[in-house]
Amino acid sequence: MSEQSASAKHYDLIIIGTGSGNSIPGPEFDDKSIAIVEKGAFGGTCLNVGCIPTKMYVYAADIAKEIQDSARLGLDTTLNGVDWPSIVSRVFDKRIDPIAQGGEAYRRGPKTPNIDVYDMHASFVDAKTISTGIAGQEQLISGTDIVIATGSRPYIPEAIAESGARFYTNEDIMRLSEQPQSIVIVGGGFIALEFAHVFEALGTKVTILNRSDVLLREADADISAQILKLSQERFDVRLRTSVTAVRNKTDDNGGVTVSINTGEDIDADILLVATGRTPNGDQMNLDAAGIDMDGRQIKVDDFGRTCVDGVWALGDVSSPFKLKHVANAEMRAIKHNLAHPDDLQKMPHDFVPSAVFTNPQIAQVGMTEKEAREAGLDITVKIQNYSDVAYGWAMEDTSGFVKLIADKGTGKLVGAHIIGAQASTLIQQLITVMAFGIDAREAATKQYWIHPALPEVIENALLGLEF
Repeated sequence: MSEQSASAKHYDLIIIGTGSGNSIPGPEFDDKSIAIVEKGAFGGTCLNVGCIPTKMYVYAADIAKEIQDSARLGLDTTLNGVDWPSIVSRVFDKRIDPIAQGGEAYRRGPKTPNIDVYDMHASFVDAKTISTGIAGQEQLISGTDIVIATGSRPYIPEAIAESGARFYTNEDIMRLSEQPQSIVIVGGGFIALEFAHVFEALGTKVTILNRSDVLLREADADISAQILKLSQERFDVRLRTSVTAVRNKTDDNGGVTVSINTGEDIDADILLVATGRTPNGDQMNLDAAGIDMDGRQIKVDDFGRTCVDGVWALGDVSSPFKLKHVANAEMRAIKHNLAHPDDLQKMPHDFVPSAVFTNPQIAQVGMTEKEAREAGLDITVKIQNYSDVAYGWAMEDTSGFVKLIADKGTGKLVGAHIIGAQASTLIQQLITVMAFGIDAREAATKQYWIHPALPEVIENALLGLEF
């Protein structure tokens, strides 16, 4: 034990990060001394700057878009205006900030007397010792077990990071004091598309700059092609485009000028960078602890263990899936493993679904068609349009579809992809089919499908698979 370790305050368990990690302490740990380290707001990315607040903005944008598109239903409606400060207040003042503050107050309060909260950055001193602190006073703490759940941060391309110009990310764009008239969004993934929908539906002119020649490049090719087509109808989409420079405008109106590889300059009120996420493990002096990295991520085994005995990791900092529901599932596995070291559970990474809350929504689980064919599977594929079922007629939906991929030999679904209204909800029944190994033919015929509800599009897609 080093001299520093000997002087550290010792805990049975240290948890670094209060996203999913904050759910580990429970009754089974009431007899354990626990330190929670959180330098930011309690709740992590999902609560404060990610999943939850963005979907509150998305819902408002969905309503605004429905109003503007209602002529197809024979309605004469208008969107008279957007009270941006009211939206911001509804999301943060009335919902998100009180929850984050309440979570911290609870962990600091009398109901969890075995927990100490530290509010400074965590950095490893050795394998089991961390430098952190409270209210500016540095302190060393050590732990028998340590769980690293520090998440990820926005990745910023070099040309933008070094420009000195003002730019925004998902971490601060939602707290703008006023709605911009124009915005340039750099990126073509789910964050870029969700914010593009939000701002355009509320009246902002949107330009998307994307390096690749597709949007959502990891999605199934048919989904990527459709969301590109629909996005080009709403936004100024520039593919195969990279940012070469950014500078603040000096006139009275402010804003930024974005230079791109075509030699063109684009002026906008706001620049949003949505080019992916970087795990935060590189900020924690992991070398001092001897913790191995796998690229940018902390390397863990099937049970969430790092190479250092008693040090675990979960969520964005180590997971192959940058999704809150995966971080929660990994948390439950590690929570079990901490309490039951002789009965370890594997990290649950089978049939992981995801959704993109742009408009229309996108949801997926399992393999893309390309992945299935590259894996050598003998597959059957069915694309079913929303416009083929009665509820699709009711919505006058002409763009949504369900794409299913199944193995001909077993009848099992290997992939499901949806673009259209309520895709994130419709996908759930297909997750169930895959997770429980239900034959696609039985899923279609051995249960009722309510007529004329939207899930009939799933039923028809299942029935359309040719075995």
